[in-house]
Amino acid sequence: MKEVYEFLKKSETYYLATVEGNQPRVRPFGTVNIFEDKLYIQTGKVKNVSKQMLMNPKIEISGMAGEKWIRVEAAAVEDDRIEAKQSMLDAYPFLQGMYKADDGDTQVLFLKDATATIYSYSDAPVVIRF
Repeated sequence: MKEVYEFLKKSETYYLATVEGNQPRVRPFGTVNIFEDKLYIQTGKVKNVSKQMLMNPKIEISGMAGEKWIRVEAAAVEDDRIEAKQSMLDAYPFLQGMYKADDGDTQVLFLKDATATIYSYSDAPVVIRF
């Protein structure tokens, strides 16, 4: 899991895919955090991506860093605890201008039953499950 975290941090921007009805939706994301040995992402509850993940928690993440790219398949599980939200906000201080841990909008989700595959043009894929 730490290798996936480090890869996504290095990517800076990764792309999160959800499903809305039968239509895939993809958007750029940039937050990733480890809290209590789980990998978390963050969004706002008022956003469509939040509603999509609550309706269907299956997501995919894809990002690129240097000559390698990653694909993560997982279920996104909401963690509504203040501590989990504050940990994310502490990791990304610039978010504190838009979000507060107790504002009713901040949402953090951890990745459950995740399979990450790191690919490159020259090496065999590396599969990581957590």
